[in-house]
Amino acid sequence: MSELSVNHLLGIKYLNQKDIQLIFETADHFKEVINRPIKKVPSLRDITIANLFFENSTRTKLSFELAEKRLSADVINFSASQSSVKKGETLIDTVNNILSMKVDMVVMRHPNAGAGMFLSQHVNASIINAGDGAHEHPTQALLDTYSIRERLGSVKGKNVVIVGDILHSRVALSNIFALQLQGANVMVCGPKTLIPKYIDKLGVKVETSLRKALNWCDVANMLRVQNERMEISYFPSTREYTQQYGVSKALLDSLDKEITIMHPGPINRGVEITSDVADSKQAIILEQVQNGVAIRMAVIYLLASKIKH
Repeated sequence: MSELSVNHLLGIKYLNQKDIQLIFETADHFKEVINRPIKKVPSLRDITIANLFFENSTRTKLSFELAEKRLSADVINFSASQSSVKKGETLIDTVNNILSMKVDMVVMRHPNAGAGMFLSQHVNASIINAGDGAHEHPTQALLDTYSIRERLGSVKGKNVVIVGDILHSRVALSNIFALQLQGANVMVCGPKTLIPKYIDKLGVKVETSLRKALNWCDVANMLRVQNERMEISYFPSTREYTQQYGVSKALLDSLDKEITIMHPGPINRGVEITSDVADSKQAIILEQVQNGVAIRMAVIYLLASKIKH
């Protein structure tokens, strides 16, 4: 049986092509499992997983929890907003307390970039990064590229544009790494103020005209504007952003070809995409959600198989 080259999932940049292939093949199997009448497999009966969320999350947390329960793991949930972290406890203390309860794996979301890496060096458990600040969100990039593979047959050679707030987005960075690793051509599109200065070092194209970007691409991944990460105003108003970077059905219908629309959620309907786009046949947003559970099952299963009991 093949195994991953890593003991943790901290970011896409630590994976190789074979790792991604293995995760996808495992996810294919689990996707079949979650569409059966009995959706559970006993694979991880003796594994305990702690979900540590130091930042709000609804969909990612639900998706991980569902993946863990489908694999029959024991799950403990920890939400920092209701914990001793509020009382000044450090990250290491929090985690060591949880590990003393004999936890095998930690799924963590944290507002600081590099928190997962820091943790992996200090605690004896397998770490899955569920988002660290504006750095990486590896399972999102895996489920996004898996969804492209499912819809278009493969990722290699496809033109994918990521539209919106690239600067504050961990989804964008992980997606760029995952897409390039699988041989896609990547472009970012958005207001100049929301495109990071270092972006050319990543080997991606930059386009400020949405229409040009959409005419170039096979797939458009529409990010939401992350108001909660902005200390200053990066564009005059939401209305103006929507006029320049919002995708409507009329705009899609006026393109030379039919493109696929993705969104990592939560959607600001009427801002980055209109409702009729979100609910159209071209959008694979709900497929992404379903694939998220299969991908997270695959990652958890593959990492758990490397834990020596």
